[in-house]
Amino acid sequence: MIGRLRGTVLEKRPPWLLVDVAGVGYELEISMTTLSALPATGDEVVVFTHLTVRDDAHLLYGFAGERERTLFRALVKVNGVGPRLALSILSGMDEDAFVRSIREDDIKSLTRLPGIGKKTAERLIIEMRDRLPDWEPTGQMTTDSGAAASSREPSLLADAEAALVSLGYKPAEAMRMLSGFESESSVEAMIKAALARRMAGS
Repeated sequence: MIGRLRGTVLEKRPPWLLVDVAGVGYELEISMTTLSALPATGDEVVVFTHLTVRDDAHLLYGFAGERERTLFRALVKVNGVGPRLALSILSGMDEDAFVRSIREDDIKSLTRLPGIGKKTAERLIIEMRDRLPDWEPTGQMTTDSGAAASSREPSLLADAEAALVSLGYKPAEAMRMLSGFESESSVEAMIKAALARRMAGS
């Protein structure tokens, strides 16, 4: 089992991260929460990992912290929730917001996430509640204060749209979510702002 990697960020192309560890490039699938916490390309990074072995592939998932990985591992044990949907959930809201939604039976917030209908939200609330009895909030702020406005290359917007589509949003919906955030300083900032808008219901 590969539990943690320490290496250099080679490439960030949401939802994928490529990390060089002693000359070996590890490709990891990550949430947008982890993406926003990563250092710049070329910098050293420590990523907690979860390995899934299938008949046709070995898939490695990466997390900026152990708390996110713990929640991911709990999510994939829920009936009907696979790794891709678990990452989508963790991309749409941080760990504390998700746990709060579970404890408060907040179906409305959960169904704003792509791939989560009312029945899945109800199942998450029922199955996850008993798995999170000791979860304590970090008390950290989860919103960004905005970025300096400047013209951005179209490729940044295209990468942000592709990342949202990979999370389960339809292309037209992804573009609506990103509208007005073209001046953000990075793909990560665009995605974070778009997801925050979506969860706010606007």
